Amino acid sequence: MKTSNKNWHDVHVENYSFGEKLADSVASGMGSWRFIIAQTIFVGCWMALNVIGYIKHWDAYPFILLNLLFSTQAAYAAPIIMMSQNRQGERDRVQAEADYQTNKDAKLEIENLQRRLDAIEQEKLDTIIKMLQEIQQK
Repeated sequence: MKTSNKNWHDVHVENYSFGEKLADSVASGMGSWRFIIAQTIFVGCWMALNVIGYIKHWDAYPFILLNLLFSTQAAYAAPIIMMSQNRQGERDRVQAEADYQTNKDAKLEIENLQRRLDAIEQEKLDTIIKMLQEIQQK
């Protein structure tokens, strides 16, 4: 018999669809310093090339095309990030349920151990009383 060493998180992640994994990856990438730095460099270059470009300005000031690109990016990024956040909420609920079940199991085990300790204590007391009674009878 083969036992599985997977925890709740491993099982949960295995059930993700391609779209869910992609959404998490995109949200993770967009929420990083690497993305912010890369986008800042891109915007700086875009603006510099359009401000000092003597021959061809493909997006002259006030950079309407750049604004359109950002609007498009935001239009797609927001729902993707929300999907990832919803999944995080679902993951948190699954973790809370797993924690609750673990706590219930631990409580039952502690109660069982307490009963066993009480029984052992009672046996000891009964043995001591019996020994005292035997000593008094002699």
